Amino acid sequence: MAKSINIGIIGYGFMGRAHSNAYRKVNNFFDLERRPVLKAACARDAGKVKVFADTWGYETVEADWRKLVDRKDIDVIDICVPNNLHAEIALAAAAAGKMIFCEKPLAMNGAEGRKMVDAVERAKVPNMVWYNYRRVPAVTLAKNLIDEGRLGRIFHYRAKFLQDWTISADVPQGGTALWRLDVAAAGSGVTGDLLAHCIDTALWLNGPINTVNAMTETFVKQRKHNLTGKVEKVGIDDACAFLARFGNGSLATFESTRYARGHKALYTFEINGEKASIAWDLHDLHRLQYFDHRDEGKLRGWRSIHVTDHGGEHPYMDKWWVPGLQIGYEHTFVHQVADFLEGLTKGKPAMPDFRDALRTQYVCDAVLQSAKDGKWISIAKA
Repeated sequence: MAKSINIGIIGYGFMGRAHSNAYRKVNNFFDLERRPVLKAACARDAGKVKVFADTWGYETVEADWRKLVDRKDIDVIDICVPNNLHAEIALAAAAAGKMIFCEKPLAMNGAEGRKMVDAVERAKVPNMVWYNYRRVPAVTLAKNLIDEGRLGRIFHYRAKFLQDWTISADVPQGGTALWRLDVAAAGSGVTGDLLAHCIDTALWLNGPINTVNAMTETFVKQRKHNLTGKVEKVGIDDACAFLARFGNGSLATFESTRYARGHKALYTFEINGEKASIAWDLHDLHRLQYFDHRDEGKLRGWRSIHVTDHGGEHPYMDKWWVPGLQIGYEHTFVHQVADFLEGLTKGKPAMPDFRDALRTQYVCDAVLQSAKDGKWISIAKA
């Protein structure tokens, strides 16, 4: 019988639901020696967290995260709250000897993230950050193909993440649902929210970024604040585009905005190498586009690989349905939990951990600094 691992989750929003679903499903599909138990859900609003706990099957509720951290029956603290609360909770959880899952980005900035890394490494507690797009089977397959050398030398990496939900100047900032528009809670706008995903994937697939040159824009300069009721300055970036040079010599472009009318969550990347190219689109997430220049000339062209086969060649897919039936966004969180639990059994940490996520944080910091200074910025070493 699998050994129980008790989960204490802080936050009941979108990510709280995604994580809870993963905890409930993982042992139904993966043969693991650990089994998550939904022990406690925590949030300041006692009524809403009680409804959340009842919906997802948490045994108990807490209204104070400090009490949750202090509980002896909690093994894992899962941080699903706004960015400005990550560090305080993580530091306390590490001091209490708890394993920690933390939503992305790791922190408000690199200096705060460094303290979190030092804390978990000093306490020697297993830790993980929820950069879930690594666990899309097609993206993991892309990683495998790159590591096998099929693309050869990499020349170009380009990524974009486009949304359109903040175009109206009537959308307020701050509060439970709109904290991502409040710089005091989020730290940044699309850079930390959307580009952080693109950057994490890029570092994983293509190695470290050395330098960046960025520009940002805040199109709506003032918005009503839900907490104060006053019209206040908007401090986050609505859009960001930056150039980058990777350590392997390849060049990159990254773009993100919440002002791309017609796009709700368009995340794409393409990588061009001397031998082959690959491309992926979140809207068609179970497919990987692949071009191999070594193919016979008359048959050479882009192929669409339907990433659903079993036998181990297509990552994770033999855990699910029959070949030909795809999976979706929510399954990436199941994969991340499965990898973490397997890592506990084998003594091999699941990535990205806090230190790995700090590398992404440093790139985000450099992007924002570059946009402010108008010049190339080198990336700090994690």
